[in-house]
Amino acid sequence: MGWFGVTGGPHDGDPSRLVVTVRRAGGGGTAGAGFVLGPDTVLTCAHVVNEALGRPLFDARPPQLEEIPVEVRGTSTERYSARLLHWVAPRSRDGGEVRGTDQEWLGDLAVLRVDEPVGGGLPAIPDRADMSADQELSAWHGGGRPATLARLTVASLHDSLGYLDGTATGMAVGPGYSGGPLWCRRERAVVGLVVAHFMPPRDAATGLSLPHSPQHLIRRSWAIPWQRVRRELDAAGLPEALPPPSPDSEDPALFLLAEAVGDILYSPNERTESAKRLAQICGVGCGSDVTPPSPEEFALFLLTHPRALAAFSGMLRRDSPAAADRVLTAGSLSGTPRMLSPQEYAGLRKLLRVADRAVLARVPEAARAALPHVPAFPGGESLDVLLDRLEALPGDGHSANGLRRVPALLRVMEYVGALSPGPRRAELRLWADGVAQRLGIARAALGERRADAQAWGRSVRDRSARIRVLVQVTRAERGRHRLRIWCDEGAGPRQVSTDSLAAYSASDGAREVLRVLDSLTPPADDERPPLVEVLVDRASLDLPVDEWAAHDPGEIVPGVLGVEFPLVVHCPELLRRHGRFVSHWRSRWRRLDSGETLVVSEAMDPDALYARLVNQLDTVRVCVDVPPGPRDGIVQTCLALGIPVVVWDRGQDGASHLVQHMADVATPELPDGVRDYRANSRASPPEYPGRPVLAWADADRTVPRLHLTEPQESA
Repeated sequence: MGWFGVTGGPHDGDPSRLVVTVRRAGGGGTAGAGFVLGPDTVLTCAHVVNEALGRPLFDARPPQLEEIPVEVRGTSTERYSARLLHWVAPRSRDGGEVRGTDQEWLGDLAVLRVDEPVGGGLPAIPDRADMSADQELSAWHGGGRPATLARLTVASLHDSLGYLDGTATGMAVGPGYSGGPLWCRRERAVVGLVVAHFMPPRDAATGLSLPHSPQHLIRRSWAIPWQRVRRELDAAGLPEALPPPSPDSEDPALFLLAEAVGDILYSPNERTESAKRLAQICGVGCGSDVTPPSPEEFALFLLTHPRALAAFSGMLRRDSPAAADRVLTAGSLSGTPRMLSPQEYAGLRKLLRVADRAVLARVPEAARAALPHVPAFPGGESLDVLLDRLEALPGDGHSANGLRRVPALLRVMEYVGALSPGPRRAELRLWADGVAQRLGIARAALGERRADAQAWGRSVRDRSARIRVLVQVTRAERGRHRLRIWCDEGAGPRQVSTDSLAAYSASDGAREVLRVLDSLTPPADDERPPLVEVLVDRASLDLPVDEWAAHDPGEIVPGVLGVEFPLVVHCPELLRRHGRFVSHWRSRWRRLDSGETLVVSEAMDPDALYARLVNQLDTVRVCVDVPPGPRDGIVQTCLALGIPVVVWDRGQDGASHLVQHMADVATPELPDGVRDYRANSRASPPEYPGRPVLAWADADRTVPRLHLTEPQESA
């Protein structure tokens, strides 16, 4: 292993110490097991996390900010708090929800990030190897006691799972083993993790275990092989959850760093002392006090431990700023080093751990405001995934005279500080000042970003977020639709529907949406009705959800959705399919108050419209006044190009009265203006003959992620 990290892990000779205990939140017992995946991450099963949080076992929704207690065995057993980093939901083989009667399923992985103490990563990071047939394996209960050892053999290996048979003596795999590592003594590595076991058959009438028969399946369980774990994380776009590969010997960053280390730490004694200090900061073992690491070995460590380069630059900054800049420049040629040192990262996590939940829920909003030209941050990501993405982004803004730019993460934290109360804001600023100083960023550059954040914070406080209800509508059988409903009171969408498989008629659908709307309690100082945002695919933009009415003989009023509430449609699919225009969409949205309106009053070829709008960022609103045939292509072109507001008349063949009427309504007021028009249309159809549709894509508010990517799963 070289000079860095030569001390053996605490599991040497006792692999039961590999087991991480996942406990039930609130002081309960053991929910299951896991094992250390990286310097600050633990891998377990998603259903173990659900068990720990008291949720349904196969709940597909990723937890958000909930803390999960874990116990890790180093030289002693330590308890830490962890939060979700990556989530691969349990799913059936056809991609649907896992039911309680299912005995096998796919997915079911969770990577947790652990709040480890400053100056040390988690112990006992085992090697990993592929599972193969006939391997002899060991597993332990999540409590980690050596006596719970279960001896297993890989009876059969398939693409997605391996079947394991237990020996006739000793412990059998049972509740509490899920998520635990499968240790192969021959490979001296973890080759997978336990998922489930097959229980003895029970009497269908009484539910009691049947008398034992030699024909019964005995001590059979199944596991996810390591090769499948690797594919699942890669398929989810989560390669950073796996340890980084060692750099190639021809890597230019390795060569430049080795050269820099040799020049900066010329004396062997100086190199030894610096290496020992760096190893301590990064929480790894170190080699001989007599023999220093070679410059090449030193550089190799800087490119394999993700936070070693940042820590080393911090050691150099005070006495040799030029040397610190040199190693940062060389390290930037590699994709492995992270921006923050271990202490800086732990400090940020500590600050966010005590932040208000309402502020944490708005971190994606702050990121979009701070980084308007960065492609969209998908909704539904865990906070830690978002922080990882931000940390990997380069600096933005202006750079003069070769000065370092302000990194994206620092800029976003300034915007988060603008949302925070005074003491928390001051702590975030002190943290940002320290990181900027270590990176050699000029105070004036950070001050400029801080001023931007303050101005944004004032504008956010000046406008209150309107309560909205999001309704995903998908077509079922003829004349019926499936609904999934979320509420957003300003802190992001939270699902309130319970049945995503039921099919509703228009009347029943209106009644279900009105039921949710009736359950909301708007702020006392906000008299505006909630905004209803209907999420549809591109083929359903004309679906008349605004005309759905809850016709019920026992009701006094009909309950027409688009008459009682401002109702808009949103088609995230079109933006997702043309992601290069996301930055245009954001730029236009920021100009909503002052931007221009384009009226398309005759059939225009979509290619001609594309050429006209593609870089015309001051156009924020398009009114489409053309017949239904060519209208669909024009509307979809506008939405794909990032036009946030598009208005058209669903039922008009000629010149639309609606388009003329709406020309006098300011763009920000259109949702309420369209609602008024619909009410007037029901009261006096000859005077208000239009059937308005308003596509409204708010760049400051998120939509549920699973609406975009996995509509077949429960959100």
